[in-house]
Amino acid sequence: MQPTDTAVFDAHFHIVDPAYPLIPNNGYLPDAFTADDYVARTAALGVTGGAVVSGSFQGTDQSYLVAALERLGPGFVGVTQLSTSVSDDEITRLDAAGVRAVRFNLYRGATIGLAEMEHFATRVHDVAGWHSELYVDASDLPDLAETLRRLPQASVDHLGMTDDASGTLLSLVEGGLVVKATGFGRMSVSDPDALMATIDRANPHALIFGTDLPSTRAAVPFADSDLDRVRAAVGDGRADAVMWHNARRFYRFSDTE
Repeated sequence: MQPTDTAVFDAHFHIVDPAYPLIPNNGYLPDAFTADDYVARTAALGVTGGAVVSGSFQGTDQSYLVAALERLGPGFVGVTQLSTSVSDDEITRLDAAGVRAVRFNLYRGATIGLAEMEHFATRVHDVAGWHSELYVDASDLPDLAETLRRLPQASVDHLGMTDDASGTLLSLVEGGLVVKATGFGRMSVSDPDALMATIDRANPHALIFGTDLPSTRAAVPFADSDLDRVRAAVGDGRADAVMWHNARRFYRFSDTE
């Protein structure tokens, strides 16, 4: 893929810096992928902003995330994981450092009940305007739908991982749910291109792109051609929205930044 003139907001990637605490997940620890590694890997992709997403192997550590945001600069924001006992002052401190969302990992085994998740998601939104991001399988969405509809704002990673057999994902999209076109090599959606196009038609603000770098545990890692795949799926007239504007809106950047 040739370098692109189109600006890209990478709405989903991970930084793995062994200088900060890492927690094995079922015995797994990813290889190092520092902020400098990320900058080098995406240098030819037109990435000028993005969202650093905390992974299961980082627990509730914030030191790596604050350091990564300082290194990457003002075009980048953070998506963190927090204990529900965190203080309002800590949420406010993290917001000042560039954190804009809290993540719930329901795909690798939820450690929080729906009522507690809803209460916490509402609390961080009230304190700092944060939205919620869910790593969840589309097959579980029917049981989560009513909770998700009550959240102030939320997103789902990796096109929901599997086919939207129940139609719940699209129903939620029509109601405002954001969906990340990320991690093609880790999902088992039968036709990701058709799903991306359908999501974009259902809600023009809903689809956002992310590299999912460094593709930890993915059967097939991110390839530069994935950007072309997303653009082709939604069409040239919609590419700028999906690759840039929708994510900037979601992460609350102003039009003048």
